[in-house]
Amino acid sequence: MDGDQRGWRQCLLSAAVFTVCMTGTTLPTPLYGLYQGKFGFSELTVTIVYAVYAFGVIGVLLLAGNVSDVVGRRPVLLCGLGFAAASAVCFLSATGPAWLYAGRLLSGVCVGLFTGAATAYVMDLAPRGGTHRATFVATAANMGGLGCGPLLAGVLAQYASWPLYLPFGVHLALVVGAAAVLLWLPETVREQRPLSSARTQRPGLPAQVRPVFVPAAIASFVGFALFGVFTSVAPAFLAESLNVRNHAESGLVVALAFFASTAGQLAAGRIGMGRSLPLGCAALLAGLALLAGALRWDSLPLIVLSALVGGCGQGLAFRGALSAVAEASPADRRAAVISTLFVVAYAGISVPVIGVGVLVTPLGLEGAGLVFIGCMAVLASTAAVYLLLRQPVRART
Repeated sequence: MDGDQRGWRQCLLSAAVFTVCMTGTTLPTPLYGLYQGKFGFSELTVTIVYAVYAFGVIGVLLLAGNVSDVVGRRPVLLCGLGFAAASAVCFLSATGPAWLYAGRLLSGVCVGLFTGAATAYVMDLAPRGGTHRATFVATAANMGGLGCGPLLAGVLAQYASWPLYLPFGVHLALVVGAAAVLLWLPETVREQRPLSSARTQRPGLPAQVRPVFVPAAIASFVGFALFGVFTSVAPAFLAESLNVRNHAESGLVVALAFFASTAGQLAAGRIGMGRSLPLGCAALLAGLALLAGALRWDSLPLIVLSALVGGCGQGLAFRGALSAVAEASPADRRAAVISTLFVVAYAGISVPVIGVGVLVTPLGLEGAGLVFIGCMAVLASTAAVYLLLRQPVRART
């Protein structure tokens, strides 16, 4: 019993480190309007600043996604925290958009290092027989941290001094604390090897996985794209169209989407993985419809409902997608296939968001948002129909 208690304590502490890392990723979300006022850049620049971090994530996933299996979990995670600290310093030093680009890119590198290593570390530290529970702990740390970022920054920006500095100063202090915790926790990779022995694990897609991968990848792309729009454009819509000038309120609306995703992923375990992917696609469609209504009628209740329903759909769809792809993959190619799914998902955070930014000037925020919603609805519907036609038995199991 004592060993189990110690294992869960270490598991939860490693999850707290994971949460601190992910918090920094979304910390600037409610502050973009303030940066626009200070530096005078356009909505397109906001979306590009936001999306830059996805390129950092994808680059690391492609080049070093499995390096923690070679050199150990703690060195990779400490390196990730170093990039998180460097990102915070960039935002603290920002005198123009270039600093924001650098900060977001460094944040992406941090997340790329953490995504696989921290998930594996949380599961490694769990007591024997606790893998399923530890998987949810890692998921909750990931999405919960993403939700805490805009909430923390919004509250500090609204109710404390130095709104463009204090959130990053607090996060820098949290990163230092997380590093101290990480140094105290044990290493779980028993046979560590030099970094030079690590091999780049390229994404791959065996032929037998493709029928499952197609709808899984589409649903993941749409779910992450919805998150991308919420975290990059929603604060501007709340301020301009709904006159929500309170940074804490706008941060809370964005945070709700991530918290709902955690709930959706928890529900996936009870609903069953076979049902989670089609139900997630349906919830994503409902979330997109609610977002369209919010944009069309300038409705705060609808955008809140969109965050809750769409976030829950993202959680259901992504956990179902991950499970389906992992189950269909050959054991010796599983990591490569999962890396491919993550690359598609993070492409969803960047490409559509930049597209929205490009369309804002000719169409306005509402028009650009509606075009985005239409495109994503077509993709989500395609995935749902594909699942219903090709995998009717699987969806009911």
